[in-house]
Amino acid sequence: MNKKIYVGMTADIMHPGLIHIIHEATKYGDVIVGLLTDKAIAEHKRLPYLTYDQRKEVVENIKGVCEVVPQEDWSYVPNLEKLKPDYIIHGDDWKTGPLREVREQVFEVMDAQGGKVIEIPYTRGINSSSLDKDIKAIGTTPDVRLKSLRRLIQAKPVVR
Repeated sequence: MNKKIYVGMTADIMHPGLIHIIHEATKYGDVIVGLLTDKAIAEHKRLPYLTYDQRKEVVENIKGVCEVVPQEDWSYVPNLEKLKPDYIIHGDDWKTGPLREVREQVFEVMDAQGGKVIEIPYTRGINSSSLDKDIKAIGTTPDVRLKSLRRLIQAKPVVR
């Protein structure tokens, strides 16, 4: 039986860094992508441009991905406890900043389950945040804003 490899991601704006993480993960076994739901993302960041189903369709069609499962929470812990992967692969960019606490929890859970955390170097020069800024600079239409507002209301109980 192949080893189970967990990779968590939002996958809203696909870029070479995400493909690199998936490619690295395939070296260890069968890749399961924990795809954050709109609700999980909206509680911590902006609402994704693509819906969960659209993002799932994209990720399912990336070479090397064996399975896509919803990650209902910002924390990886519930999915790690449920799936019990042998490894979790993540970029090393979570050592500082808002994901530092999530990282600590992941190490605790993986240690307790006998799994291992593998951190790969973050792909410098490209990330979702900078791509988001570029997209916002282009602008949007009232139709797009209305659709986004409807999705945000479904994903988040309080909208400001």
